[in-house]
Amino acid sequence: MARLWPDVGLPEIVPLKGDASARRFWRVRVDALGDVPCSAVAIDLGPDDVPVYAKALKLLPEPVPEPPWLNLQRFLAGIGAAVPHIYAADISARMLLVEDVGAMALFEAAESGHAGDLYRLAVDELLILHGRGTEKLDADCIASKIAYDRRLFRWELEQFLDAGLGEVAPGANRNEIAHELDELATRLDRLPRVFSHRDYHGRNLFVQHDCQGRSRIRVIDFQDALMAPAAQDLAVLLTTRDTARVITPKIERRILDYYYAALIRRKIPQLQFDEFLESYRLCVLQHALKVIGRFIMLDRQGKGGYREYIPYALEQARRNLISGEFPGIGAALSH
Repeated sequence: MARLWPDVGLPEIVPLKGDASARRFWRVRVDALGDVPCSAVAIDLGPDDVPVYAKALKLLPEPVPEPPWLNLQRFLAGIGAAVPHIYAADISARMLLVEDVGAMALFEAAESGHAGDLYRLAVDELLILHGRGTEKLDADCIASKIAYDRRLFRWELEQFLDAGLGEVAPGANRNEIAHELDELATRLDRLPRVFSHRDYHGRNLFVQHDCQGRSRIRVIDFQDALMAPAAQDLAVLLTTRDTARVITPKIERRILDYYYAALIRRKIPQLQFDEFLESYRLCVLQHALKVIGRFIMLDRQGKGGYREYIPYALEQARRNLISGEFPGIGAALSH
């Protein structure tokens, strides 16, 4: 900061709460004049560039040429996505200084009202990723090398078998459920893929207001982007954790209609509408089952705050099961 803005005063450094990763964050506030921002965010990228699932499934050669955060920020900024600017990067220290996109997360803003309008803004930004991101994707972008395919869907669902099943349905037939999870992963694997954020939820999106009072969405936590069914990002956006507190089924359907209508206007090749809704249902089901296992694992590791979301995930899974489709899973979740 002293090199960038030599006239700023001594900064105030405030730790920020991260999520389940090893990355750490601080808000750095300064007494600033002119073009100097009054705050920035310092990021410690942590010890690993490759996420656990990519290591387990050997999806990327290691070491990667550069941290994925930098690679994807450059790509996303190039397509006009609303990601933070980079002020400084010290790769040897694994530290970044980036634009502060504010403290008002989308989910928190929606709790105060106008959830449908705010989440439609998030869909507008998501359409840039799915449309322009897919169109402009090239081999230099690390997301082009990783697919949300059958292996990855199934690897995630193993967490439900290993950690979730014993808690939500003790005594359930593990072999029967494992076979049904195989089928779910296979059906998801058949869907067309787009450039995907992968963790596009209301706590990774921030609401900013300009001087005319207009709102825009800013996007963070994009370092795990990959190729995935379009409905996967929508499933995360509209159903993850306790999003049901602000996104009712009525708002959910309106946003899905809005997204699909935008695809038609942009002439982006996509599934037929009934096929799109089916892909969304399956993505919600997979995501809900995955996070049940994931949140129980995090709780057992002493990372508090995740167990409270399990009832929401159970409800999302139950409402997206069709009678007789996956009988073993249905029976397990009926307890």
